[in-house]
Parts: sequence; C-alpha cells; structure tokens
Amino acid sequence: MTQQLVRETTLGGAIILGLGSILGTGAYVSVGLSAELAGPNLVVAIILAAFTALFNGLSSAQLAAVHPVSGGTYEYGYKFLNSTAGLTAGSLFVLAKSASAATAALAVAWYLHGYLNTLVNTPAWTIHGIAAGLLLLFTSFVLSGVRRTNGLNAILVTLSLIGLVVFIVAAYSEPSPPLIFTEASLQQYDNGVFFAAALMFVAFTGYGRIATMGEEVMNPRQTIPKAIVLTLAIISLLYIAVGLAILHVSGAESFAQSNFNIAQLVEHSTWHGVIVLGGIVAMCGVILNLVLGVSRVVLAMGRRGDLPRSLARLDSQQKSAPAATWLTFAVMALIALVGGIEAAWTLSAFTVLVYYGLTNLAALKVQQAQRFVPKWVSFLGLIACLGLAVFIPWPTIVLGTFLVLCVIVLKQITSDN
Repeated sequence: MTQQLVRETTLGGAIILGLGSILGTGAYVSVGLSAELAGPNLVVAIILAAFTALFNGLSSAQLAAVHPVSGGTYEYGYKFLNSTAGLTAGSLFVLAKSASAATAALAVAWYLHGYLNTLVNTPAWTIHGIAAGLLLLFTSFVLSGVRRTNGLNAILVTLSLIGLVVFIVAAYSEPSPPLIFTEASLQQYDNGVFFAAALMFVAFTGYGRIATMGEEVMNPRQTIPKAIVLTLAIISLLYIAVGLAILHVSGAESFAQSNFNIAQLVEHSTWHGVIVLGGIVAMCGVILNLVLGVSRVVLAMGRRGDLPRSLARLDSQQKSAPAATWLTFAVMALIALVGGIEAAWTLSAFTVLVYYGLTNLAALKVQQAQRFVPKWVSFLGLIACLGLAVFIPWPTIVLGTFLVLCVIVLKQITSDN
C-alpha cells in the first residue's frame, strides 16, 4: 500500500506557502531583471505576466479540485493526457523550480559575498559555494517536517512584505530623475517587453506550489482553488506597486544596468539595509518552499517509477520524504554551482512556461460536469504560455529541451530493460 502524507495544511497555511514561494526572487530579483529588458514598459510586462498567471492559476485550481494529489501537472498529465506528457511535466517542474531555487540562493550569496569582501578579499567563485551551502541549510529545515516549515515560512513572508513596503516608500521618497530615451533605446525596450513578461511570469508561479501539495491540504477541493486565487491577487497588486516604484526612482541610465536586486536602486536611502535584509529573508523563503515543492514532485515520480522507487519512501512519521528531498538538493546545488543568476532564471522561465502549457492542455480535458472554469480560460492560458516561451533566447530553449529529452530517453531505456 502506498504511504500517504498527513493532511495538516489549512487555507491560511496554503496562502502562506504560496506567498513564500513567490515573494523573494520574484519581487526582489525578477522585477529588476525585467526592468532592464522592458524599461518604461515594465508595468506592461508585469500585467502581461499577471494575466498569463491568472489563466494558468485557474487551470491549476480546476485540476487540483478534481484530482487533489501531490505532483501537480506531473500527475495531471498522466491522468488527463498521457504518460509522455506526465513525465515531461514532471521533468520540467523539477528543472524550472530547481533553477528558481538556485537563482534565489545565488542572489543571497551575492550579497553575503559583498559583505565578506568588506572584511577580507573573497574570490568570486565563493558565491557558488555559499549558494550550495544555503540550499543544504534549508533542505535540513524541510526534512524537519511540514508543520515546523510552515511556522518558519510565516515569519519569512512577514519580513519579506515589510522589506517591499519599505522599498516602495523609500523609492517614492527619492526625486524622480528625467526619463530621456533615444528612439533606438525605446525600440529595444519595446522588443524586450515580451521577454521581460516571460521572466516576470516565473515570479508569479508560486501558486503552483499549492497545487503540488494536494495530498497535504485539508479539504483540498475548496482550499486549493481559494488559496491560488487569493495568493495571485495579493502578488499582482504587490508587483504592480513595486514596478511603479521602480519607474519612479529609475532614470534612463538605471534601466541599462543589471539591477537584478531592487535594493540597489535606493542604495543611498536610510532604509537600504532593511530592504536588503527583506530581500535576503524573502529569497531564503523561496529556497525553503521550493525544496519542499520540488521534493514532492520527485516523490510522485518515484511512486510511479519514472525515478527510482526508493525516492518514494517516507520517514517514520510520514511527514517528509528524505530520499526525494536529498535528490532535490543535489539538482538545485548543481545548477547553483555551474550557473549564474540571469542564466538560471531564464532557464526557469522557459521550462515553467512549457510546464504550464501542459497544465492548460490537461485542464481542457476535464469533463464538463466537473468544471467550474470555462474552457476558454485554459485555451488562453495555453496560447499565452507558448507565446511568451518563444521570446526566450534560443540557447536556453535548446538546453531546456535537451534536458527534458534526456529524462524521457532514460525512462524509455530503463523501461525496455
């Protein structure tokens, strides 16, 4: 008999988990990266990403309500599409969220490295080592159990929100520099708005973290849809507020720089340290939640035999999956050790867009009698995901496709044997 995880997460806990998965790399890093690409069109990119997330969030809620199990689109692909779609979705999820967690760890490590440099000359390669160490630390938190993780997560989310509010206030306290753009730069920003929207979309996808915990949420048919919609609404308002603050404080020169962390835009503010601390805390929250979320998909893949079945073993209290969690750490640490912040986040963008494309395909297969979301919502979500994915740089598309194909081929070889 397959072991089942204990249902102990309430609506409030699910929202906190969603916010914890989103707030961090999204608010403190992705908005800055998107500003570099979209310039004065930043809010347009945020709104495009928000609508894409809304369609996908409703599709996820629809699927989670009728099939509330751990694994998200990995399980939905198997149930509503076919085995190849399910395996592809699982592989995409692991890659996408591992890259997101690695981005968060690298961003925190970047700040810690800067602090260490004020004390002693520290080589740049230590950033990757610090990032791997952070991933190891939060893996140990996840292994301690969901209940303790939720309590820590609530604290991280609160501190993250404080940092964002302080940034918005600090930004509007600064004088607004003139925005003077050349015709060439404006054209460049117009071309970059869809790539920026693709990067911003990743910053919204923590709601999918809720769907992957269908096995652990109380009353999942009601709790999961409510938690996804409420989480998405809160985050949309926050990102637009942060985006407007960035536009207020940024001059034309600021957009041309790689201000991946919004704290850099108000570095002379009295409250700069609070914003930096808020960003570090938020990104630690992202690491914490993504280690938990990815490990649950690895757990599901182990149960089905797409990964070694030893990964499906739970601890004696049936509250954590040690083998799946350690494999999750290994994948995230590898990305953190070999990749950079922008490269890791771009990989996450491509893989997560294709992943949610499959989510919408699966949602279109739900029987009419079980539907509460119109089919046109899932259809628009599918078009939006594929439309944004084509604006990702082609080397990342090739890499992401190659990695997923490797998993599919490996599964086929092992099945034949």
